Amino acid sequence: MNDFFQKDIISVRDFDKAKFESVFSATDKIIKMDPTQRREIGRGKTLGYLFFEPSTRTRLSFQAAMALIGGTSLGIADMASSSTKKGESLADTIKMISIYSDVLALRHPLDGSSRFASEISEKPVLNAGSGTEEHPTQAIQDLYTIKKEKNKIDGLKIGIVGDLKYGRTVYSLLYALSNYDVDIRLISPESLKIRADSIYEIQKKVSLKESTNLDEYIDELDVIYVTRIQKERFPDEEEYQKVRGSYKIGLDVVGKMKENAIILHPLPRVDEISTDVDSTKQAKYFQQAEYGKFTRAALLGLVLNEAGL
Repeated sequence: MNDFFQKDIISVRDFDKAKFESVFSATDKIIKMDPTQRREIGRGKTLGYLFFEPSTRTRLSFQAAMALIGGTSLGIADMASSSTKKGESLADTIKMISIYSDVLALRHPLDGSSRFASEISEKPVLNAGSGTEEHPTQAIQDLYTIKKEKNKIDGLKIGIVGDLKYGRTVYSLLYALSNYDVDIRLISPESLKIRADSIYEIQKKVSLKESTNLDEYIDELDVIYVTRIQKERFPDEEEYQKVRGSYKIGLDVVGKMKENAIILHPLPRVDEISTDVDSTKQAKYFQQAEYGKFTRAALLGLVLNEAGL
């Protein structure tokens, strides 16, 4: 039975461990599949994308994923090229794209935008980032990366570093990790601590500790998930400047890590990971981005095909 057929993917809170594992299994199949067979999964299907915020990796990842399974893509890469500049409502734009497509991917700066889109669209909607809320497909690729690179998720100690207040990838990752037996360390400047109301339920499921000092936990972590300070979400430029560059992962930090620990980042990075870290065996963020193409291909395949993969 395929639980994903014609279903919206709006929040990782709609997932349980079994659902995550079924996506991981489908992703493994996609990776191993013969290219000719793989292209049959989405043949004749069209992805409609609506990106009202800047994006490189997520939009291209969705397009690459759709191409991988033999489908096509069309859509809006930025607001300037859409009829919203003429005053068209988001609801009408969604309705129009859904007419031309079989599945939609939406990124929008407003909280609740993807849930709203799912109510308007007659085609399934995949949340590609909604305001400061969630980025579920990113969390799925994050979990898949951890599982592939560490051979497990249960039993790991995971540090999440940087902007925990505004980073939507953080919230999706935490909701997702709450389905597993993990220890989580939240490391951020005091002003960018995780929003307490958002982790109230998570705290009941996993071990959570907070700190402003990365060195406090660096030598015990199996995974370090680094996030960019989200400049565009700060209401005040001066407040951003106060916390800019709070943490920087350089070779000195890598030297304090466990030898088999890994570094992840949802990207784009600014200055929070030094480029000389890229060549270390701990750096897995570009591999993480590649896994994103395959996890999204699996999700699209599951949503579009009643029989699954």
